[in-house]
Amino acid sequence: MIWQQVYDPLQNFALSTLVAGIPVGVLLAALAFFHMRAHLAAGLALLIGIGIAVIVFGMPAGMAGRAAGLGIASGLFPIGWIVLNIIFLHRLTTLNGYFKVLQSSISGITEDRRLQLLLVAFCFGAFFEGAAGFGTPVAVTGAILIGLGFSPLAASGLALIANTAPVAFGALGAPVIALSAVTGLDLHQLSSMIGRQLPFFSVLVPFWLIWAFAGRKGMTEIWPAILVAGVSFAVPQFLVSNYHGPWLVDVVASIVSMGSLVLFMKIWQPKKIWCTAAFANYHDDSMKDVVHDVVPTVDASGANISVVKAWMPWALLSVLVFIWGTPLFKRFLDSIWSWKYTITGLDKLVIKMPPVVKAPLAEAAVFNFNVLSMAGTGIFVAAILAGLLMGYSFRQLLKQYWETIKLVRYSLMTICAMFAVGYLTRYSGLDATLGLAFALTGAFYTLFGTMLGWLGVALTGSDTAANVLFGSLQKTTAEQLGLSPILMASANSSGGVMGKMIDAQSIVVAATATKWVGHEGDILRFVFFHSVALALLVGLLVSLQAYVPPFTSMVVR
Repeated sequence: MIWQQVYDPLQNFALSTLVAGIPVGVLLAALAFFHMRAHLAAGLALLIGIGIAVIVFGMPAGMAGRAAGLGIASGLFPIGWIVLNIIFLHRLTTLNGYFKVLQSSISGITEDRRLQLLLVAFCFGAFFEGAAGFGTPVAVTGAILIGLGFSPLAASGLALIANTAPVAFGALGAPVIALSAVTGLDLHQLSSMIGRQLPFFSVLVPFWLIWAFAGRKGMTEIWPAILVAGVSFAVPQFLVSNYHGPWLVDVVASIVSMGSLVLFMKIWQPKKIWCTAAFANYHDDSMKDVVHDVVPTVDASGANISVVKAWMPWALLSVLVFIWGTPLFKRFLDSIWSWKYTITGLDKLVIKMPPVVKAPLAEAAVFNFNVLSMAGTGIFVAAILAGLLMGYSFRQLLKQYWETIKLVRYSLMTICAMFAVGYLTRYSGLDATLGLAFALTGAFYTLFGTMLGWLGVALTGSDTAANVLFGSLQKTTAEQLGLSPILMASANSSGGVMGKMIDAQSIVVAATATKWVGHEGDILRFVFFHSVALALLVGLLVSLQAYVPPFTSMVVR
């Protein structure tokens, strides 16, 4: 049975748009205001979403169920697979004291918590975004920040804020490559245009990050270091995206930024150091009732662990994640084994209709279980090798893996439910209805089109998915309004990066990495303003590039 999507089922577009937004509204409200556990909130949103898709939008119930099932599978692999294995590695390093030495080594570079945050969350996180993406940077940096003494709320929220500017070129350029594929626009032109938008925010975000943590005064005390980190990231980001392509933008920029910041801190330190004692005042009272997963550790000083050994698991992780992210190695692993399962009863039976697409288009529904080439498998291999090198036996590794599964079980349930909501809205057309509402804004479309990208990532949890979802709509609308399709397609990706910090999957990853499961609503409230404000600033820049000289000269022709 073929089913065509309907974008105004109530014959009143405003009302249809309002109804289409109910599942997302319920999810956000349940998390932020009613303090519902994330897996329960996501389950409620899913049930309501299925009801609206079937009853209001006319989607066959069987198709709605299959779409949700595809979302559940896609949430578990690759996102859940990443979360499970990164927490496993972190647990191994914590149990034997390696992580304690790593913390001390970072403190050896600088004792200032603001500079540690800059180095770990912004610079180090950008590397993992460029190499793997899909939740890896938030999981890694959140875990490290917790180990350094940051509160769960600070570690989660600040890791999410830092993971913005690199997202458009994450996973070796996957979002840009996907955007080119769905729009038919030139890959290098899109890479160049995004590379003329995000460098402004690569300079701004580090300042914003430290301001969110330490306030204006705390930020101004270390502005030279922030400027070094931001500029040394932004310049390579611009050069590589404009003169090479989207593949290595984040990897090169993050390495340059990390190196520049470390070298700068060897010759400069702030007059006032935010050390442990001063930093303790930042911890808010909301932490006092939190019950953490207590992992016993040994005394690192008595374990004779060198700094090189302490960094070994994370260096191994970085190398393997990078290798796993290269297209050549991915193809090699997929050639060994990769399983594609076509979802019978859904695949190519849902038809997207104009004006979302130029001509009716059948939506594919295939679950690609390429587990060997998933970033999570690279993390798993790194964890096993690191565990053996740290002296764990296979029996001990198996035991700790089971303990990790028990620890993250609710987070995995939440991730699966979140993805189910995202896939349901995609196949039912609820997301397209919301997108079309943004497209009705005329001359203000440069702003609202950018916010559409933000909404896409907030809904799907992925800049790649948001580009696939709204890329063709951005191109079509831009052509109708006389705007540059390259500009607006790029704005979808650049605006989308600011939605990354509020998407439900990222928040769950952050809560799991920081062992603050059950407080996803607190994290959402912490980052929501920052997400909206930064997205609006991206929209303002895009508007300037569309209408105001000399910014118009930045648009790729």
